[in-house]
Amino acid sequence: MPHRRLFGGGAPKDGKTLTVAATAVPHAEILESVKPALAKQGVDLQIRVFNDYVQPNLQVDQRQIDVNYFQTGPYLDEFNAARGTKLVAYAGIHVEPLGGYSHKWKSLAALPAGATVAIPNEASNEGRALLLLQRAGLIQLKNPTNPLSTLRDIVANPKKLQFKELEAATLPRVLDQLDLALINTNYALDAKLNPVRDALLIEDAKSPYVNFVVGRAGEDKDPRVVKLIAALRSPATRTFIETHYKGAVLPAF
Repeated sequence: MPHRRLFGGGAPKDGKTLTVAATAVPHAEILESVKPALAKQGVDLQIRVFNDYVQPNLQVDQRQIDVNYFQTGPYLDEFNAARGTKLVAYAGIHVEPLGGYSHKWKSLAALPAGATVAIPNEASNEGRALLLLQRAGLIQLKNPTNPLSTLRDIVANPKKLQFKELEAATLPRVLDQLDLALINTNYALDAKLNPVRDALLIEDAKSPYVNFVVGRAGEDKDPRVVKLIAALRSPATRTFIETHYKGAVLPAF
């Protein structure tokens, strides 16, 4: 069982409680920001924080948790295809630009030949990382627009970069052992990395990788879920994201 912590206690389902699985930063923080507004509308929001990308989907699919908020559309599509689940994206909330980080080098130009580069080891984020490296001119892919590109699709690698595929959550912890790591912003923020200041390369505001509230098919009209999405897409939440993350997380509404 993955490590997780519970924000706000574990109230039973009573028609007013809504459980949401999330990763800690920024998802749980954004959810915490809307708890008071939802409480005034009669919704007791229970936030269950996970440090992986698998259990939040499995537990929603198994009806142990109502909805989740942690993933992009390409990741959800890949997960459904691989696991046989039929989870649905309800509403897009924010973008977390994927970035490349290094503790050894101050710029991409300084990256040496044969440098060790770590990328996330699951399909959607691996493809996303490779697209970003291609945009930076470090590699060339067979299909430069394929979001599910793999290492086998690299057709040019002029610096002869050596790639490691690692679990996304571990990347900040092993950064000192690498020349460059492509890290999801939620894990970067959790590790006290500032994407705006520290990333050597980063996606821009046009990134298609929006983070969604996700749930089971046909349950998006649940009044509790409707209230949650309205709160997450409110002007107050836009202001919270813009002021709290200062460009490291971008509203998608």
